Parts: sequence; C-alpha cells; structure tokens
Amino acid sequence: MTQAEQRYTTRPAPRRAAPPTVEQALHRMTALERALPGRDGVAVFNGVYLSVTQEVEDRLSAGHFHHGPAAEELTARFAARYLAAVDAAAHGGRPSPAWRPLFDLRRHPAVQPVQFALAGINAHIGNDLALALRDTCVSLGCEPAALEADFDRVGDVLTGLEERVREELMPGPDLLDIADPLTHLVGAWSLDRARDAAWGAFRALWGLREQPDLAREFAERVDAGVGLVGRVLLTPLRPCD
Repeated sequence: MTQAEQRYTTRPAPRRAAPPTVEQALHRMTALERALPGRDGVAVFNGVYLSVTQEVEDRLSAGHFHHGPAAEELTARFAARYLAAVDAAAHGGRPSPAWRPLFDLRRHPAVQPVQFALAGINAHIGNDLALALRDTCVSLGCEPAALEADFDRVGDVLTGLEERVREELMPGPDLLDIADPLTHLVGAWSLDRARDAAWGAFRALWGLREQPDLAREFAERVDAGVGLVGRVLLTPLRPCD
C-alpha cells in the first residue's frame, strides 16, 4: 500500500449524505444555462462555472489527479453547494450570506457581467470550498494532507478560469483606462488569495471538528465576510439604462 493510499485508510468515519455526481451537477448547470436569460447575474456565473467543471471532469477522466476518487468527490460536493444556493432561491428561500449579493442583485442593470462572475467565484471559493473540503475529509475518513496535492491541481484549473473571465467579460480596452472604477474593482480581487484563504479556513474548521459550536460560529463568520466582499464586487458602476 502506498503512503498516499494509507492516508485514506487511517481511520473510519461515517459518510455524509452523498452529493450529486459530477455528471449530474453538469447536467443541472447545463439546464440552468438553457433556462436563464443571458444577462441574469446567476446565468453569467453559471456559464463560467459550467466550463470549469467540465474541464475538471475531463481531467478526472484523463487520470490527471493524484487520487481520482477523492478529487471527484470534492468536485461533486463543491458543485452541490452552488446548486443548493440556486435551489434555495428558486423555492423562495434565501441562499447563504456568501451567495446573497449575487442572487439579490442578479438583475441590476448597472452591474457589469464581469462583476457577476467574480461575485459568484468569490462566494464559491471563499465560502463553499472550505466546507466541501471538510465534508470530503469526513466522508472519506482522511486528513487534510491527503487532499492538498489535488487541491493545488484544481487550483490550476481555477486560475485559468479567472483569466478567461477577465479576458472574455471585461469591456474592451477602448472602454476602460487605468482610472476606470471597474478596472480598479476587478483588479482588487484575487482568486489566488481567495483560494489560500479557503485552505486556511478549511484547516481551521478541521481543527475545530471536536468543538461543533465553535466550528459553526467560525463558519458563519466566514460566510458573512465573504458575503460582504461579494456586495462590494457588485457595486453598481454606471447609470441604469
């Protein structure tokens, strides 16, 4: 048995409810892409997230990850949290604080598509990723170190996503200059920093797993803080039409 395999057999743990498979998550996101109007802020994020999830699935099929089953479960649990926010909004509930800015302002005419995309990425990376990592470790009965290599490989895909968002959704150079507020707003947010913070939050949650009240309070504070960042990212920057 390799050292990596031993990490997944160090201790038994009760599995949490199984999330939808990656394939099922892709099916849901594809249906959303067809159903939502293109200018809807959730649709903008859904489109970029659909593309990155498809890329992760392709890499899973190609054996790109260190421990494929763990990477697949993490991807599925991660996607399930976004879809849970969609379902909450669709059924008259409220998504978690991290997601509320995007769902509250999804139809605001003075918010640019790149802002919607980054607000969704902020919510998903800043809040959902740490929770998905924790749930994956609990489900598989493994320690955080067992997921770190594949976390970094998923991070490579996410970095490419951020680059595409900036290239494809930012207005053309004729509409922006160095003094433009949108340029400053978008430039102030970093996926790498958000990803590092998510890993730190995950490690903190894991360290608090024997103290559920403290873990819950910590998770709630992270959720609220990520929501505050999302609200700033969605600042209207031009007059409404």
